[in-house]
Amino acid sequence: MCPSRRDPTTTLAELSPDLRPAFDILDSDHDGRISLTDLKRFYSDLSTSAPISDEEIATMISTADADHNGFVDFDEFERVLTQRKRENGALMEVFRLMDRDGDGKVGFEDLKAHLQMVGMRVGDEEVKAMIEMAGGALNGGVTFDGLEKLLHGGF
Repeated sequence: MCPSRRDPTTTLAELSPDLRPAFDILDSDHDGRISLTDLKRFYSDLSTSAPISDEEIATMISTADADHNGFVDFDEFERVLTQRKRENGALMEVFRLMDRDGDGKVGFEDLKAHLQMVGMRVGDEEVKAMIEMAGGALNGGVTFDGLEKLLHGGF
């Protein structure tokens, strides 16, 4: 058995059978691959206060584009998101460990104690900066989503 407790013969499709509809939404011209134009169209259709730049979209494409052809096909899309799902599971375990009081947030004391436990010597200002970078408030802490956003970019 592999470390993830998953049968190593399990296919990507078995891990994430629901990714095809998401892929199809992003593939706006329905040519079987996600292009820069497809992603630009998708993000321009969203009403967001902070638009995504062409550079950010290009980075998303290049992150997933394993064969370097400038497009993301379904297998590449699935591979990136399946890997992200596995990473998020591991990240959730670390988050739960860090959240000593179980309130669903990693606060200043939680983060400082965890960093010291793993041997990192950080000052109060560094801990405060980490919390702020993850979108948390010093009095409330960082949610799992905040930590995830800090650590992940792209899709």
